[in-house]
Amino acid sequence: MGSEMCLRYSSTHPTPPLPRAICDVCPRHCRLAPGQRGACFVRSCHDDGLIHCDTYGVSSGFAIDPIEKKPLNHFLPGSTALSFGTAGCNSACRFCQNWELSAARSWARLGSHASPADIASAAASRGARSVAFTYNDPIVFAEYAIDTADACRERGVHPVAVTAGYMAERAATDFYAHMDAANIDLKGFDEGFYRRVTGTRLGDVLRTIEIACATPGCWVELTTLLIPGFNDDAAQLHAECAWIRDHVGRDVPLHFSAFHPDFRMMDVPSTPPDTLARARRIAMSEGLRFVYTGNVRDAEGSTTFCPACGEALVVRDWFRVTLDRLSDGGIHGILHDSATVQYARCPSCGEAIPGVWR
Repeated sequence: MGSEMCLRYSSTHPTPPLPRAICDVCPRHCRLAPGQRGACFVRSCHDDGLIHCDTYGVSSGFAIDPIEKKPLNHFLPGSTALSFGTAGCNSACRFCQNWELSAARSWARLGSHASPADIASAAASRGARSVAFTYNDPIVFAEYAIDTADACRERGVHPVAVTAGYMAERAATDFYAHMDAANIDLKGFDEGFYRRVTGTRLGDVLRTIEIACATPGCWVELTTLLIPGFNDDAAQLHAECAWIRDHVGRDVPLHFSAFHPDFRMMDVPSTPPDTLARARRIAMSEGLRFVYTGNVRDAEGSTTFCPACGEALVVRDWFRVTLDRLSDGGIHGILHDSATVQYARCPSCGEAIPGVWR
């Protein structure tokens, strides 16, 4: 492992009786003596006094997924992504659906060894237009993700991050500069909920979303998993959608996903479809132009509509695109929210539909 892989998010602090290495990748800023691991378990202080990413170069496995599964609805619709993750997480979500990886405390599940160049080559050879860092949060293997992202770009493959966004500001600024797209979880809009249910802080995630959305060349979509009785009340939803509109813009797509009992929340019921539909209506009433539902079969909630004329532009059946009227149309570039983004025009009325369409 080269020293650049250790120093990227590592600093020191003269904490008596010995200096401690500080992991600067997330807001926890774990201070570690040699031999100690951070809260994520997979970043540790080695004998050289530096923070290392201990899962660099090893993965829990690979899969080819539709990009809509990330979920990304305005980024190369109908294309595929080579997905992979490692182990560990810097969040502590009680509802985690990948807890076998995120809460792993051994490397037993990391059976695949692959360099960044290997991953980029595998994606290109399989016709995957993207590589998605997912399953566990890529911020805990940021060095591996960034090196892989750079290797992918060299092969014409797009790097995509699926993350909870609990990042330190400097790390987030660096990280998203290497990504072509990201889906960031906005798990709710209440600090108490974030502390109790995710073990993280809402304010840090909001700052990450602002950074990502302001990063040139990085397309961003947001996802909120609606948990009955925890983050699905109307006041919280109105506040969340108003923040998105006012801070990152009404064109940032928002996905409301259905919760299913898992991990430490087996006693909470699944999200009723009506709750998702209500949340979508609230978001649109707050001015958001592209709002979707997920983890349920909902034709209206999975379709991209023109916000000007109401025409169906991209129709999906679960993760399968059945109609795409944008990707073959004219693609243009505009300056929007301080970042250059693509947009396609609605073939019916000419309205600009932001996204990465080809």
